[in-house]
Amino acid sequence: MPTTFRPYAPDQGFLLPPSPRDWLPEEHLAYFISDTVDALDLSAFYDRYEGDGRRNSPFDPRMMVKLLLYGYATGTFSSRKIARKLREDVAYRVLCAENFPAHRTIAEFRERHLEEFKELFVQVVRIAREAGLVQMGTLAIDGTKVKASASKHKAMSYGRMLQEQDRLSGEIAELTLQAQKADAAEDAEYGADKRGDEVPEELRRREQRLKTIQQAVERLRARQAEEDKAQGRSAEKPGRFKRPFGEPEKKKQDNFTDPESRIMKTSGGFEQCYNAQIAVEESSQLIVAAVVTQNAADSEQLMPVIEEVKEVTGEPPQIVLADAGYRSEKNFEELEAARIDGYISLDREGKSKSKPSEQPATVRMKAKLERDEGRRRYARRKAVVEPVHGWVKAVLGFRQFSLRGLTKATGEWNLICLALNLKRLNDRIEWVAA
Repeated sequence: MPTTFRPYAPDQGFLLPPSPRDWLPEEHLAYFISDTVDALDLSAFYDRYEGDGRRNSPFDPRMMVKLLLYGYATGTFSSRKIARKLREDVAYRVLCAENFPAHRTIAEFRERHLEEFKELFVQVVRIAREAGLVQMGTLAIDGTKVKASASKHKAMSYGRMLQEQDRLSGEIAELTLQAQKADAAEDAEYGADKRGDEVPEELRRREQRLKTIQQAVERLRARQAEEDKAQGRSAEKPGRFKRPFGEPEKKKQDNFTDPESRIMKTSGGFEQCYNAQIAVEESSQLIVAAVVTQNAADSEQLMPVIEEVKEVTGEPPQIVLADAGYRSEKNFEELEAARIDGYISLDREGKSKSKPSEQPATVRMKAKLERDEGRRRYARRKAVVEPVHGWVKAVLGFRQFSLRGLTKATGEWNLICLALNLKRLNDRIEWVAA
């Protein structure tokens, strides 16, 4: 008996147009993001369009927010790739309801509304708090190095800048002299009325490179002057130092592509990066604070992250867990003053024990960590915060910022954390329902 196959007619048209919503399962992440965004206050997104007299109708901000959040929550960060998904992916077409913004429109909307996405991040955390998903009992804080939208090969040391500055200045002077001689020869041959003021391409290129290097030199000097002031030095009282006030060391570097990023040590070597910090609530593993800094060291970020937690949630944490990167006498004193029960390791994991300290707050922290309760509580740190960094980099695939500059990188990090929280909430609600 011959086998009867199910009908297959790919060229068969539909008598009535189908609904794209029928092609996605009810529990799909796209529906959760759509319903959540519909419940949020998006007035700040709409305020930018009020009374500007546009002739062309812009895309609805509600739709654009859903598009970007779903893209980031599913590991698509490039505006070009998101625009391509709008033609190829059913979930995107359901969210955008047959709207097809161009990649430039998507990129401009994202960059224009970074502050508003931060407000959405706060709203989602507070909604989860009100729903009882975030308890604010124990938080774990940790940082990770995320590559900037810049290559370390586009950086140059201060010493090399000075050499290049002198070399280019000499070449420009030589080219200028040659151009003047050529002009004089042409005037003699063709007459003085002929134009001879065109800047040779080679000269223009060198002048632009010199200007770029000079700007980098000024940035390094301004940065060094701020560091010197923080150490108590001043231009009026130079004192006895190896280098003049505001003069960087020869090895100090600046990046031409993203000057606000810094060279940082990562697991793959030294890269041009930002240090992205998060605070994660223990019971839900939701991110309740996100901070980006240029400083590679974590020790100065503990209290700023806790302050961000207070700003987002409206209250301080009861217990804070962090690794030895956050160890400092100042941090321990500030935790005690704020009546926050902190458990900060004094030793790097897998490293030899640090030397005994006589600093009183450090001594108290050591004693607390040596008790059974202290060891038990600190042991939770790795399970609370490190998986979240893993989800960002391995599940979402976010390993490099798309935007340049500290302010924009901070905005994009908030967008990533918001998208991850929504994905996490969707998974958690499905788990509870099951």
